[in-house]
Amino acid sequence: MAKILITGAAGFIGSALTEALMKNPENQVVAVDNLVTGSMSKLPVSTNGNLRFIKADVNSFRNMEGIFYSTPFDYVFHYAALVGVRRTLSNPVSVLHDIEGIRHILDLAKNTGVKRVYYSSSSEVYGEPVEFPQNEQTTPLNSRLPYAIVKNVGEAYLRSYHKEFGLEFTIFRFFNTYGPKQSIDFVMSKFIGAALKNKDITIYGDGAQTRTFCYINDNIEATLAAFHQNKIVNDVANIGSDTEFSIMELANMVIEITKSKSKIVHLPALKEGDMTRRKPDITKMKSLLGRETTPLKTGIVELLKQTHFLD
Repeated sequence: MAKILITGAAGFIGSALTEALMKNPENQVVAVDNLVTGSMSKLPVSTNGNLRFIKADVNSFRNMEGIFYSTPFDYVFHYAALVGVRRTLSNPVSVLHDIEGIRHILDLAKNTGVKRVYYSSSSEVYGEPVEFPQNEQTTPLNSRLPYAIVKNVGEAYLRSYHKEFGLEFTIFRFFNTYGPKQSIDFVMSKFIGAALKNKDITIYGDGAQTRTFCYINDNIEATLAAFHQNKIVNDVANIGSDTEFSIMELANMVIEITKSKSKIVHLPALKEGDMTRRKPDITKMKSLLGRETTPLKTGIVELLKQTHFLD
């Protein structure tokens, strides 16, 4: 039996991970979230009685101390964070508070016998990258945005705690992940939501900026493979897709798939935070999956089916 703590468990990726881990009745899962951006509606219903939810703020040591000492955990997935480009740009001080949560998790983990901490980092740590594809070891971490800096600091904390205290870690650098339960704040859900209502799809700038899009099932499958097979130990892996699409191409694809009458409207480019290009090296992720990632069009169609848009 494994006792697992998941922070940020009521968020998009956190809730999907929670659902996957609790399917194994041998896992005892404690889900923690402050519900500032997460939602109880995203959490799965436990049929095995092996899921417990606790409303708590990871940035409060008092909150987390009681949780760690009441239930000694084998593994921790630290996914709690303030996310979203516009939200993090508008609340830079709140973003910096997440550093406290990282330190609390690691201090309590090392003091209570946790075997390994899994950390959700981000493609944002690469900033405006100087090489493609972006490789975990060779591409410099180049961002000046508070959100990316906090993720980078978190990675440094994990390496430092491993070196000094022997606490094992795994770092996942998530690139754009999409799927059911994703907040409307993000580009995929925003575009699909507008298209289904035949409303204008708004794009910042000319839409030539590129991104890669990872279906949630690929993200979770790669994560579970690393967990179950003891891979990416004291290491970092990009989790995403390596097929680039411009934002314009994404908007047109969404309109085509949904048969929408939406029009594309261009807004002024964001002053910061909207990098011109993203393309990760996902060699490690493909090794975890043992297959290619889900094609974008396939993923969008599956997303629409799961959320009953095409019923």
